[in-house]
Amino acid sequence: MILIIYNLALVVALIVALPWWLVRMMTTEKYREGLLARLGVVPAYLRKSADAGKPVLWLHAVSVGEVLAVSRLVGELEAAHPDHRLLISTTTLTGQRLARERFGAERVFYSPLDLPWAIRAYLNCLKPQMLVLTETEFWPNLLAGCARRRIPVAVVNARISDRSWPRYQKLRSLWRPFLEGLGPVLAQSEVDADRLRALGCRDQAVVTAGNLKFDVRAVHEAEATVLLKSLAGGRRILVAGSTLEGEEEALLAVWKELIAADDRLVMVLAPRHPERFAAVISLLEASGLHWCRRTAWRGKQAGEIAALRMGEVVLLDSIGELASIYSLAQAAFVGGSLIPAGGHNPLEPAQFALPVTMGPNYENFRTIVEDLRLHEALQIADKENLATVLRQLLYAPEARKMGERARQVFESQAGATARCVAALGKNLGCGRMERSQ
Repeated sequence: MILIIYNLALVVALIVALPWWLVRMMTTEKYREGLLARLGVVPAYLRKSADAGKPVLWLHAVSVGEVLAVSRLVGELEAAHPDHRLLISTTTLTGQRLARERFGAERVFYSPLDLPWAIRAYLNCLKPQMLVLTETEFWPNLLAGCARRRIPVAVVNARISDRSWPRYQKLRSLWRPFLEGLGPVLAQSEVDADRLRALGCRDQAVVTAGNLKFDVRAVHEAEATVLLKSLAGGRRILVAGSTLEGEEEALLAVWKELIAADDRLVMVLAPRHPERFAAVISLLEASGLHWCRRTAWRGKQAGEIAALRMGEVVLLDSIGELASIYSLAQAAFVGGSLIPAGGHNPLEPAQFALPVTMGPNYENFRTIVEDLRLHEALQIADKENLATVLRQLLYAPEARKMGERARQVFESQAGATARCVAALGKNLGCGRMERSQ
């Protein structure tokens, strides 16, 4: 009955929102790309991949953050289960592009919308032996479709954020029928594990495995890192990563203060969402600062590119290169945190022993941030004192020790990937595909 009500509401919502979606599709690439696949038309290359003679393990990672988080997991699952074919889906355009780059386009696809016919088409085609979801990608038709076919559904890096928790609590009676069949559910923390049990996951299915993001390593230098190392000429580099609207403007104002005192600095500015690159370019053009685009270096050797000017801002308008670029920095700011957006992951710079600062809004990564703060390995700043904090991180002798403590926290929390591989391995082979529905 719950599923019937959900699907009726879904159809009504689609009809009401149809004009909005049509406008979006005509004007925005991310709403057009993969539309037929999302609606249930399984791409030919995926059908071929699914028919390769190996049982399929379907792993779903929503966007860039989840793709990065499971990068090491994908490799270790393949090594542990070479007799399986691992296929990876994403929801967003940026996640899709990064996943294709990291895992190969022939096995990466857009996850279908949670429409009964679309879900049915993919389950009938892929016949997965297991579906592995990341974080909290719970969709009723997907979960119900797997349950009908007795396909085990596991969750890795599972969490319920502070922001989402009140909303889930209000609807826990509706979620319970869908969540009680999940397992294993590998939670990031004890808090997440308790919340998942409260929502309806079986007690014995939920295990605290840790955060996969502690296991993510920048295993190679990105092209931008190699070029920047040469072009910066030994200048001190500040990396402002995963910034959102409202933060770039604050950072550029602070940057003018910093370079007024020391113009030997260079800042790498990395907006979180590619669709905002044009807006950030407008800010840079109006700022009066020296700046350049990373994409202007494509296809060139370092000797063909002008050295960075004093106080220059490099706009990182590319995907998948930020983690590697942190390795060149003397300090880092992690975005999504000066504004009420929940923050982004401070572990990417922490692995390089960088002193890190972020704003007061970090509820999406509360456990990680509080652990770093407990070890005096991260400093919180607001717009008013951001310049002061960045100056301390760039120049104070204590900043280096702060960065070393950040790396120690990062290293001490490693191991979630191995725990996930072991737990998933115990359950592979338990699934049995029923006749297609």
